[in-house]
Amino acid sequence: MASALSQVYHWARTISRAALLVTIALIGAIHLAGSSLSLSAQLVIALIGLAIGIPHGAIDHLISIPTHPRSRFFLYIAGYVAIAVVAGIAIATWNLVAFDLVLIMSGLHFGFGDASFINESRSASSRKSEPLWVEILYALPAGFLPIVLPLTDHRTLSALERIRPALVNWSGTNTQALRTSIFILTAISLIALLLTKRIGLAVDISLLALLSIFAPPLVAFAIYFGLWHALRHTARLIPHLPKAVAFADAGSTRSAFIAAVVPGLYAVGGSFALAAALMIASPQKFSSSLLWSVLVIIWALTVPHMLSTARLDRASLKGLFPLR
Repeated sequence: MASALSQVYHWARTISRAALLVTIALIGAIHLAGSSLSLSAQLVIALIGLAIGIPHGAIDHLISIPTHPRSRFFLYIAGYVAIAVVAGIAIATWNLVAFDLVLIMSGLHFGFGDASFINESRSASSRKSEPLWVEILYALPAGFLPIVLPLTDHRTLSALERIRPALVNWSGTNTQALRTSIFILTAISLIALLLTKRIGLAVDISLLALLSIFAPPLVAFAIYFGLWHALRHTARLIPHLPKAVAFADAGSTRSAFIAAVVPGLYAVGGSFALAAALMIASPQKFSSSLLWSVLVIIWALTVPHMLSTARLDRASLKGLFPLR
């Protein structure tokens, strides 16, 4: 089983890195050609990236608690939905405050989720977990680079005006301070990782930094969310899904990933249908764009999703990841 899981994690890491490399190369080629992606094209890419990433968080109920007793299962589902509804109302009503809170929460979720992926990958290869200081030093830039740099990029202004004008000045007068802090944190992380010969972790941070700096903000986050965070999180789901485990044991990594994605596909159609319904039902809060409506739903679902996966993250960071 350890060998099979090792292949799963290796595949996820390779594909996620390749996705970022290809994106960076394409953006570079577009700039060399003296052109740029239109805002409309960026919005389409963002919607596609979000759609790809949605399924990874839609099966928390399958891995977080046992299905029996049924009363506990249904209580979990009811609580999950209630938290998401409250979070969604807060984000839609108090845009700036809720937005800032969700950004902090998402950065921690993304970063420590990625650090957990690294530890589980090492465990699947029968290697020791990284020490806590390495996990933290990796997690903070890994989680906040894809959020802070795109959102503080000067190109974000036109995108926010199109998506949700109320968020244009979300960082107030702290924009440059936020960017400087992230650059300093990233530099410290890279230097420490390189000095301790953790080249793979340094490569990850470097790719995230390049994507966040050079790609248009919407594209940067869409590629990160759909083809990095969601892909790596999906790899972490496979050991908890019997059907996916069977495919992994048989040496079919691609089928194992498909088996982990399919149970969450319902959430893609559901999220977009709900987004359209919200635009019709509450035009003042949701009519600015379909992307804003989808983002509100995803951010709302991120709150209970983060709470549900916190136990798995904590176990992984402590080196307690079970192979079976």
